[in-house]
Amino acid sequence: MKDIFSQRLKSARIKAGFSQQELATMLAVTKQAISKYETSKMLPESTLLIRMADILGQKADYFFRPFTVSLENVEFRKRERLGERSVGSIKIEVADQLERYLELEELLHISSVFDNPLKAVVVKSPEETEKLAMQLLSYWQTGINALPNVVELLENNGVKVVEIEADADFDGLSAWVKGNVPIIVLNRCMDDMVRKRFTALHELGHLLLNISPDTSYKIREKICNRFAGAMLLPKSTFETELGKKRHAIALNELFEIKASYGISIQAIMYRASDLKIIPTAVSERFWEIARQNKLEIGWGKYEGKEASGRFRQLLYKAVAEEVISIGKAAALANTSISELKNRLQLI
Repeated sequence: MKDIFSQRLKSARIKAGFSQQELATMLAVTKQAISKYETSKMLPESTLLIRMADILGQKADYFFRPFTVSLENVEFRKRERLGERSVGSIKIEVADQLERYLELEELLHISSVFDNPLKAVVVKSPEETEKLAMQLLSYWQTGINALPNVVELLENNGVKVVEIEADADFDGLSAWVKGNVPIIVLNRCMDDMVRKRFTALHELGHLLLNISPDTSYKIREKICNRFAGAMLLPKSTFETELGKKRHAIALNELFEIKASYGISIQAIMYRASDLKIIPTAVSERFWEIARQNKLEIGWGKYEGKEASGRFRQLLYKAVAEEVISIGKAAALANTSISELKNRLQLI
């Protein structure tokens, strides 16, 4: 019990972003006491445990729950400003949510086996992802038109999508759990839907593409970017929209494509260059303009929505079918019983 408590306390502290000294100050104990708790040398009294749980935003039983999830082959999509403390906090938050997600599936007897149809092909260059994107779209039976909801597409095909509230410098990450459960994590605070869609599919590339191990980080990122672009706008669809060869492009043309396909103007132009639809001169003129408007303000808008709802749907089903109690559901959702009751409208 001490070992589990020590690991849980450390995880909750890192997730909350506190140092040992900061937590000790809030609890009115010494830093040495926190250290002893985190090294399995002693357990706190019940009154102190309740205060710990309150400060760290956890239920008391969290500290004694066995660990069942560890992230494997983690790939981060982040900016360099995201510090190691934030990275650690994100990983812990993700593992915590996944433990509850997978436990809920287990209670509902839902299998988490995932089939990767792209694993047999070793990818060495960005160009190879064009056919693989088409292969995946065909396998998932989506067609080559606009993807209305990328997150829903992923969840319907066995990819667990988790959203967390994180620093603006974090976009997303991908990982595997238990060897065969693919995970994509997105920043819930990301309000740019086209960026969110692209990030989700970029991370899908990290999960599914069998990239040659000697590939540099820079090329790996280009491969996953090319894959994301090809998923959002397959080559044949792109050529239907813009043509196979263009000598000039009106910016307003791109606004319409952005609004229809949920892909940024900059990603569209990257694809136009990759597919050799536009000459270098057109690309250079565009990037001169784009550098002055990186956020694409006034450059069209995608009105779609992207959100992960599968966990909530399964939770409500489990309660409605009396697979779990309202108390257990609240624990899985990491919320209060009263809050969950307010959400439920049982018929």
